[in-house]
Amino acid sequence: MTDEILIAELQSAIDRELHDGLDQLLQDYPAEYQSMLHYQLGWVGENSGLEAQGKRIRPLLVLLAAHACGVDWHKALPAAAAVELVHNFSLIHDDIQDCSQTRRGRETVWVKWGEAQAINAGDAMLTTAQLSLFRLQANLGPTIINQAVKLLQEACLKLTRGQYLDIAFEDQNDLPMELYWQMVEGKTGALLAACLGLGSLIGQAKESEWQGLMDFGSKIGAAFQVQDDWLGIWGNAEQTGKSTISDLVAKKKTYPVLLGIQNQKAFYDVWRSQVTVTSQEAEKLAKLLEVEGVAQKTSQKFEELYADAFDLLESLHLDADHVAPLVQAIRGLFGRSK
Repeated sequence: MTDEILIAELQSAIDRELHDGLDQLLQDYPAEYQSMLHYQLGWVGENSGLEAQGKRIRPLLVLLAAHACGVDWHKALPAAAAVELVHNFSLIHDDIQDCSQTRRGRETVWVKWGEAQAINAGDAMLTTAQLSLFRLQANLGPTIINQAVKLLQEACLKLTRGQYLDIAFEDQNDLPMELYWQMVEGKTGALLAACLGLGSLIGQAKESEWQGLMDFGSKIGAAFQVQDDWLGIWGNAEQTGKSTISDLVAKKKTYPVLLGIQNQKAFYDVWRSQVTVTSQEAEKLAKLLEVEGVAQKTSQKFEELYADAFDLLESLHLDADHVAPLVQAIRGLFGRSK
């Protein structure tokens, strides 16, 4: 079986596990309640389908980590579903907090159903995620399941810390870069590390391998976030499904913005003089960042971070055939346009 065929099989299995788990947990719940969760997962509504579902990269990493450790990836499916539900919980709440109108080219849940119901839908995603882990009981003992629950709960707590920092930083004109990395570790690195940790835990990896794969996930998270920050300004809005000016309008302290502030050139002067940023001003700021070389430096940074992560993975000396699909999946993120 080629790596491409394996990954396609994994993605189909993830979707089936999500369907089966939610159907079991929500079978007696109101239809509209269920439809909000199904909408967020890209299954129903206008423009539903693969684009609306996203790449399911986080659950994919859970399965590929288990596979890299030499075990049957089917055993890790409940954990894969759990991290996808946690990810979507964070997206629903993030869209409310950022007042984002669209996600993956569609109206966000709060726009369609209102903030109150969207908050409730996000809470449901988080709760069903935790309950999904107990479907591991079919193949694993209580010790590993308890460790898995603890690992995911700790990642969720780190997510909230990252989101706190992200929101708190909006009102600050200047920000030390080390605080940016703390925010990234919470918002992105924690869940990706948990994905690799859950997969290798279920794969019964040695402690050194388990810790190493979690560190790899954290490093990939940093690279992914810097790349996402680049796409948030210079990506293709039609491909990303998100406006390329929304981060600047919200005055988010993304990696390019912090570099622009550090430069203390034209971007810095305009940025600190504006309490709010209009759409037209955001386009001007994006051009200033590009002229000052920030786009190129940001691209170089995420390339460097990806390279460091792969050096770490190689140092673990996992079986080459088993780890190859994991490497391919991560490589697929590099140079992504969406």
